[in-house]
Amino acid sequence: MSIKEFLIGTPLETIKEKQERLTKTLGLAVFSSDALSSVAYGTEEIMIALLAGGAVLLHFTLPIAITIVGLVAIVAISYFQTIHAYPNGGGAYIVAKDNLGVYPGLIAGAALLVDYVLTVTVSISAGVAAVTSAFPALTEHAIALCLFAILAIMIMNLRGVKESGKLVSFPVYVFIGGLSLLIVAGLFKWIRIPAPAIHKQVVSAAASALPLFIILRAFASGCATLTGIEAVSNGVKAFKEPEAKNAAMTLGWMAFILGALTLGIAFLAQGFHILPKANETVLSQLTRAIFGTGPIYYVIQFATALILILAANTSFADFPRLSSIMAADRYLPRQLSNRGDRLVFSNGIVILGLLSAVPIIIFGGNTDALIPLYAVGVFTAFTLSQAGMVRHWYRLRGDGWIKSMFINGLGTVVTFVVLLIIAMTKFMHGAWIVVVAIPGLVMLTHKIHSHYLDVADELSLQTGNKEVEYSHHTVLIPLSGVHRAVLKAVKYGKALSDDVKAVYVVLDMSEAKKLQEKWTEYGMGVPLILLHSPYRSISGPLMDYIENIQTEYPAGVITVILPEFVPLKWWHHILHNQTALLIKGKLLFKKGVVSTSVPLRLQK
Repeated sequence: MSIKEFLIGTPLETIKEKQERLTKTLGLAVFSSDALSSVAYGTEEIMIALLAGGAVLLHFTLPIAITIVGLVAIVAISYFQTIHAYPNGGGAYIVAKDNLGVYPGLIAGAALLVDYVLTVTVSISAGVAAVTSAFPALTEHAIALCLFAILAIMIMNLRGVKESGKLVSFPVYVFIGGLSLLIVAGLFKWIRIPAPAIHKQVVSAAASALPLFIILRAFASGCATLTGIEAVSNGVKAFKEPEAKNAAMTLGWMAFILGALTLGIAFLAQGFHILPKANETVLSQLTRAIFGTGPIYYVIQFATALILILAANTSFADFPRLSSIMAADRYLPRQLSNRGDRLVFSNGIVILGLLSAVPIIIFGGNTDALIPLYAVGVFTAFTLSQAGMVRHWYRLRGDGWIKSMFINGLGTVVTFVVLLIIAMTKFMHGAWIVVVAIPGLVMLTHKIHSHYLDVADELSLQTGNKEVEYSHHTVLIPLSGVHRAVLKAVKYGKALSDDVKAVYVVLDMSEAKKLQEKWTEYGMGVPLILLHSPYRSISGPLMDYIENIQTEYPAGVITVILPEFVPLKWWHHILHNQTALLIKGKLLFKKGVVSTSVPLRLQK
């Protein structure tokens, strides 16, 4: 078994693609892990933002959480309609492109791609923060733990959608069960033993001067809870048939669980007067306050850490799918549309892993530093998707179109207002990076598309460009010495043309004389051309000689045959120079020149 097969498994036949699709149970685990994981830090981010105005503002935690849950309901209902209207998936990119035009579609696609990268960085860093809360000795190794987690999830997803779903489902359902138990037990304890206030009701200068701004900033921080809601609409084709029905039901359950857990944690955090701490998460404090530091505490902490880390799995499921759709439309490199051995878009998975490691290294795995970057992209996609659906219903005007258009219209207005709030309150805290990155990615996708159109035009048989008829064929064989590989190349060259020349770049005259003597004996009548190189360059004199031939035969073609011997073991390549590779690279950009290799495979 090779290392590749050990890590990702044996290849799957294309015909087995439908067997690899997800049930609703696995689909909930795969596509909701991102959204559900935000329960672990969403309330905390609200509280941290509110503390800027003093502890007195913490009583806004629950109202803000209720507002966010209402927003979850609006967005979920809107995407429920999107799933049925566009059952082939693609989410915001397809909806915006189909109804609003190419550029809105590219903006939505770019926003989601950026958001998926940030989802990995935030979820991984938050998961590691949960681990270091339980085991403070690991704090100094946070970045290394984050990078290891990214690698592990990347390999897990390369093994296939179904297999990654099975691995993710257990911690997801343990997390849901653990937090449900926490909320129920916390409510009973809060009712029976009201917790005393542990913070002073002090109104800070900031709270007196800018209370509305602080509340809006806290709301913007808490809106990270909505990231991941669009994941199901992007991955409809990952579900078993009927795909749209199963995806829509999964979305409904995800929204309900997300809303219930968010409200429960916010209510208990406010009810038990929890304060954010630098070295311990709010969820950890709340669990300890309700269950103590017994087995249940560590089970919930472990499940929280796992789901936070595995929340990145949602991005690894959706980023490759979205990038493959955009690649099929020729807005991203075509390699992203290719499926790998396990019927997943392997190139997209690997690229996401590499891109998501960069912010973690730059920001040191700090969740608070990464959160401000997080929600701009997803709410941009929300807004464009809902606006696209409004246009969609207006164009079709089928049964119930006014009701559907109203729902999506409400979603458009609400998500746009939230986008403005996030952009204004988080701009100076890092959101400007995303605001710059999205247009930059849109420009890149446009350049890629233009390139593919130009290539298609150049290669088209309908353009009427008649290919040149070659009047002469010159074959050149660069030499490094006289050996069996060279003689094999000479025989091949003589089969191609009558005009065959051997070329030797002279770096040492004594070596050149020895080679001339051997060539007289073994050269099979092929003339030897000596090219002098005063600056010890191999490729320079050869390129000059080729240009001279092209001047002599403007309508001719030149074939450069490179004799190569192939060592038996891979590490033997390190012991030999790669001059042939360098020459091939330079000839690739020479018009009217063809390069080919004649290999001689060594046996020892």
